[in-house]
Amino acid sequence: MVYELFYWPEIQGRGEFIRLVLEDVGADYVDVGRLPASRGGGYKRLVSALEGELAPYAFALPVLRADSIVVAQTALITRFLGERHGLAPEGERERLAAATVALTIADLVSEAHDTHHPISVEQYYEQQKPAARKRAQAFRSKRIPKFLSYLEGILAANGDSLVGRSVSYVDLAAFQVVAGLRYAFPVTMAKLEPEYPRLVALHDRIAERPRLATYLASERRLPFSNEGIFRRYPELDAPAPRRNQRRTATKKPRKRRRK
Repeated sequence: MVYELFYWPEIQGRGEFIRLVLEDVGADYVDVGRLPASRGGGYKRLVSALEGELAPYAFALPVLRADSIVVAQTALITRFLGERHGLAPEGERERLAAATVALTIADLVSEAHDTHHPISVEQYYEQQKPAARKRAQAFRSKRIPKFLSYLEGILAANGDSLVGRSVSYVDLAAFQVVAGLRYAFPVTMAKLEPEYPRLVALHDRIAERPRLATYLASERRLPFSNEGIFRRYPELDAPAPRRNQRRTATKKPRKRRRK
């Protein structure tokens, strides 16, 4: 089977969570948006497919098509692929646990997006900067630690993977959010990461998986950019720590008393 992934061609975005699973399991797939128009790809094809052949259930991209099966929503697509290709737990209890974690990660992704588009996705970032600063400050100080503590706590209880005894699609999703947060909030993450050693170690292990390591080093892996979900605007990150500089006080000459 050759899967068809429908997603915007110039960004990682939510589609990257799906690409990571497809690459890790060695699936044959076509990234439709990245094909030239002459081969049935491109931006116009994505728009027409969303309004036509992928309807009625697909509300927005990404969408995955597997023959007659059409699946939308990132967490559901990665679950579908993971369960098909041995990248998911086997029992119902653990499969539901994996889906729970995946949906929580999806919430984190949405909140990361809303730091630069807190008012409306129809407006440019430049049109909502004051609100973005407030939203980003709350995200950095409260929400990032809460989400990362959640993932760290699961790893503390479960071991080297988030669910079950082997790597699943949710571990790949955790890798991607750590990478994305490092790009968007480098100063904040540099401060926070020592508090989450298990999550950082998971990120590093996933990056070393043979197929993923090959993918991450290839041109197929698009770079992060300020067109995607994780965007680097320095004004939305925490201020860089100041270097400790000793100030040498200039001593004023003491006045001599007259005798």
